[in-house]
Amino acid sequence: MNPKVAPIVMLFASNVFMTFAWYGHLKYKASALWMAVIASWGIAFFEYWLAVPANRIGSAVYSAAELKTIQEVITLMVFAGFSVFYLKEALSWNHLIGFALIATGAAFIFRGG
Repeated sequence: MNPKVAPIVMLFASNVFMTFAWYGHLKYKASALWMAVIASWGIAFFEYWLAVPANRIGSAVYSAAELKTIQEVITLMVFAGFSVFYLKEALSWNHLIGFALIATGAAFIFRGG
């Protein structure tokens, strides 16, 4: 796989795990908090197996700031889909405009010189 694409794919996959670890339990609020924490730790374990290598591999072609920016934009995309399809929460225009402004800021990280 292309060395520029591989870390992005791995960060995307790791973000899916992390989103479920951080927010998946919100669908099951009746369960005990300690169960949610342990389940989240279990899910996050797999997230780390993707995120750490993604950043290590990605550091050969991206700066740390670029890697973090890629991860944050992916986080917004994954969370938006998760919120709508899993949690059944609607996204408003305010959410979409806010996400677009963050993405615009992220674009400045990749501007040359």
